Amino acid sequence: MPAQIDIGPVDPRLRDLLAPGGVMRAGTNLSNFLLVTGKSDAGEPVGVSPDMARCFADCLGVAVAYVTYPSPGPLADAAANDAWDIGLIGAEPQRARMIAFTTPYVEIEASYLVRDEAPFETPQAIDAPGRRIAVTGRTAYALWLENNLRHAELVYAGDFDDALTLFRDAGLDALAGLRSRLVTDARAMPGTRILPGRFMAVQQAIGVPIARAEALPLVARFVKAARDGGLVAALIEKHGVHDLRVAEPD
Repeated sequence: MPAQIDIGPVDPRLRDLLAPGGVMRAGTNLSNFLLVTGKSDAGEPVGVSPDMARCFADCLGVAVAYVTYPSPGPLADAAANDAWDIGLIGAEPQRARMIAFTTPYVEIEASYLVRDEAPFETPQAIDAPGRRIAVTGRTAYALWLENNLRHAELVYAGDFDDALTLFRDAGLDALAGLRSRLVTDARAMPGTRILPGRFMAVQQAIGVPIARAEALPLVARFVKAARDGGLVAALIEKHGVHDLRVAEPD
């Protein structure tokens, strides 16, 4: 893994904006198992996203402190409360009211789990009148579905496991989720299959609270250097999460 990313000169004023007192607080979503794969002996999150935060802190010459959240919704909400300095979260239009985002550094495919006998062959076929989809509320792909579905109804659950239970027990037509998670769900529920293709790809980025948007170009320089210079690919390899895909260059 590259030891350091070159992001060029850092304006001390922007460094102080992102790391008051010399510590950058990194808001981290623990529910995405592709991006956060475990905890260190010290209890800190481990994975691609935590490593991205640490590498950025190294570029700035500051320490990093992880501010963890059980899911992306509370992390996004906390942008208004000065709870974190950068947020490791999927970029979605609804969140852009409170968070300014870089371009993505990884993409994660989202698709549907359906029963074997279901008459669907593509994700797009599910968006029809009377169809109901189980989904984990306030995830990036749920927000995308809210913006893009025209006919099907979303039925919300609090977490991934609850969404699977809802799909199974309430007779819903499909379960929306990250493809890598749906593989696990399909094993847990015989008689189901994952539709080929995707309905969207989560654009995992780094955000800053709108109040600190002045510092976004500096964060964006880091993301571009990490993505295009091979750091992101090296982190994917390091953590063995090959269902992540390095985002396309700008």
